[in-house]
Amino acid sequence: MPPDGAEQVSVQSASFLDSLQRAWSSIEVQGTAFLMVISIGVGLITGLVAVLFIKAIGWITYISFDTGLPQFLAPLGSRWVLLVPVIGSLISGPMIAYWAMEAKGHGVPEVMQAIITEGGRIRPRVAVVKSLASSVCIGTGGSAGREGPIVQVGAALGSTFAQVIGLGRERTITLVACGAAAGIAATFNAPIAGVIFAMEVIVGEFTTHYFGMVVVSAVAASIVSRHFLGANPAFEVPTYTLVSPWELIPYAILGVLAALIGWSFVTVLYFLEDRFDPWSFPDALKPAIGAIPVGIIALRYPQALGTGLPAIEQALKGALPWTLLLVLIFAKLIATSFTLGSGNSGGIFSPSLFMGAMLGGTFGHWTHTLFPTITADTGAYALVGMASVFAAAAHAPLTAVLIVFEMSGDYRMILPLMITVGLSTLLSQFMRGYSIYTWKLVKRGIPLERDRDVDVMQGVTVGEVMTQQPEVLYADMSLEEMADVITHSRLNGFPVLDRDGRFVGVATIQDLERATAEGPIDGRTVAEIMQRNVLTVHPDDPLSKALRCMSDRDIGRLPVVDPQDPTRLVGFLRRRDVIRAYRHAILHKLENQHRDESLRLGHLTNTEIIEIPLSPGMPAVGRRIQDLHLPSQALITSIRRDDRIIIAHGETLLQPGDTVVALVQHGAEDGLRKALTGEG
Repeated sequence: MPPDGAEQVSVQSASFLDSLQRAWSSIEVQGTAFLMVISIGVGLITGLVAVLFIKAIGWITYISFDTGLPQFLAPLGSRWVLLVPVIGSLISGPMIAYWAMEAKGHGVPEVMQAIITEGGRIRPRVAVVKSLASSVCIGTGGSAGREGPIVQVGAALGSTFAQVIGLGRERTITLVACGAAAGIAATFNAPIAGVIFAMEVIVGEFTTHYFGMVVVSAVAASIVSRHFLGANPAFEVPTYTLVSPWELIPYAILGVLAALIGWSFVTVLYFLEDRFDPWSFPDALKPAIGAIPVGIIALRYPQALGTGLPAIEQALKGALPWTLLLVLIFAKLIATSFTLGSGNSGGIFSPSLFMGAMLGGTFGHWTHTLFPTITADTGAYALVGMASVFAAAAHAPLTAVLIVFEMSGDYRMILPLMITVGLSTLLSQFMRGYSIYTWKLVKRGIPLERDRDVDVMQGVTVGEVMTQQPEVLYADMSLEEMADVITHSRLNGFPVLDRDGRFVGVATIQDLERATAEGPIDGRTVAEIMQRNVLTVHPDDPLSKALRCMSDRDIGRLPVVDPQDPTRLVGFLRRRDVIRAYRHAILHKLENQHRDESLRLGHLTNTEIIEIPLSPGMPAVGRRIQDLHLPSQALITSIRRDDRIIIAHGETLLQPGDTVVALVQHGAEDGLRKALTGEG
């Protein structure tokens, strides 16, 4: 349960949005031209927030490592560095835990989840908490990047604009993509990469419908960023070229190594997250525990702290010894995994670039030492390695290539970049089908294919299809009684309860057969043969998650328990329930397809889709559509009735329990509601 303060802030936030929506209610949204203006506004504000965010990180870093904390912790000697990330986490951790848990981690998966499950709706306060918590985390040495926070902040700003104005799902997603692109453009002075990142990662598709808005938003953010931070590339990189065609061979090998590092990064990060998340320890303090290993690493390798951008530039110039480069790969991997895995706030973009630069520099040193006449200097491999490790982790090759181009200002390494990034992405996808962004969604039960939702079962929960009052066995029941139950019910497995009604395990016909094969069953009870440590699911879990559990463990049934009390059985999920669920899933899919088509029509005609449920006694119930006095600006498109979707026409008779789906122009919704429900 969220704390009272969080609930109060949520209510205030909702009231604020309602007030703004009423203020906008008299303004008619004028299609593409209006959205273009809004996307520019999103870009400008995101750019300004990015500038403030970067300045805040610099200021906090100065206080933490130059003046302030060093003097305060001077009695500890050189060990004072160990405490700085812990102190910062004691500030950022409570911010996240008590104000907005969505600000936890690296942010991009939360944006993607909001697009898939919430139509792009993100709570406004997420932008504030994410920027504050991330600036404290990074400024006090937390090993994380700036791009994840500012992407989430920009997306939240775009979503807030859409909610205030009252835009539909598709337009909201457009503004979310605009904010994400603006965040990357402003943070790295890379507008092209920002656009491609939004399309390739956030939206998951390239369409002209989104592209124009996203471009102008990224350009607006980049203009603001360049005005305040300068127009120079993020790194000053010496000129590198492909020395010989033979050099493509070591670059290809570098691509293989980059795939391994990218895969390792994702694996270690989520391994630690899976350990911290279920840990019965206050969420507000978990980041401080994760900061302890970061501080220990900082004692010997301070280059791994924060974003690591200065160390990247040194690697690009070939100014670091290969032994240090090699150690920093793993120091950064561990420090970032503990920072984000423990629940702190930051991004994975810069850490991926850091590990890639260190990997490339190490590999380039030995390649140039062995083949000095046909290979470039160490820095060239560091440059290519940056893009390769990020591409391997994020499965975003276009973004990886373009971000390196724009951050370095050097476009002459195109061939090495293409072959290395291509190989690292291909091998990474082979080793794990999901990226560092989408893997988190998969773990939450939102399966994706090429970053797009394709599972028709996704919208169905376990609670919708489970058997709610299953037949049960009791632990003290004899095996003869169990055999009688199986014979009369014709079921193969049952949940087992004790006499107090607490769930204690599962017993199946196979368990009974094994007991019978061992010898006489006289005097034996169900408790002796049942399975005690069984996998369970919750009613709110997506059915797709339950299906994967059943498939991975090769089991045909799952007990469904109360998430607050795992000893309280609330249902039982069998394979036959899953088969029946496909009927519900197909209905969900048809509804989504119908909604998407209606939204596309709405985009062309300045309308939006609404759904109005009908209850007994409402004026429209029992009447045909043609007999209703509907506003001329409203069109009823379909009726959802039980497990069917009915295409509406004049003769359609409305019934209690129907949900009317309609397209309305702005200002006509109240009239339609009054005609159908009697309430304006």
